[in-house]
Amino acid sequence: MAGTIEKKLTDLGIVLPKPVAPVANYVPFVRTGTFMVVSGQLCLDAEGKLVAKGQLGGGVSIEDGQKAARACAINLLAQLKAALGDLDKIARVVRLGGFINSAPGFADGPKVMNGASDLMVAAFGDKGRHARTTVGVSALPMDAAVEVEAAFEVS
Repeated sequence: MAGTIEKKLTDLGIVLPKPVAPVANYVPFVRTGTFMVVSGQLCLDAEGKLVAKGQLGGGVSIEDGQKAARACAINLLAQLKAALGDLDKIARVVRLGGFINSAPGFADGPKVMNGASDLMVAAFGDKGRHARTTVGVSALPMDAAVEVEAAFEVS
């Protein structure tokens, strides 16, 4: 039976996809005590296609970037569901780290990352408010527009 957080996600029209397996020499998440770090997730949809491809400020709009960041956040939650079995075990979203595939001079990465941040707050309320870093980069795997990593306090 779905918990409170999964019911909120359902109310938001979100179905968690099957988590993507790592494509290199790393694991999707690491837990130590009550702290869990989830590896960077690309902006893949449920079918495994990129929500947005290319550079922000160079063909990808801020709105499409926000949708891509939201997709990354959904994929983070899918990894957490696989790790914990129940998203209600998340005590706090501690930090999000966003990597924005940016054309030279693109300075609106924080607006793009709001797509991920807004979802965490919608799903977890005050427990979803988090510290955050947003970095513009010149390229991401598969030419994805956005990648997001995260840290959580879990029970």
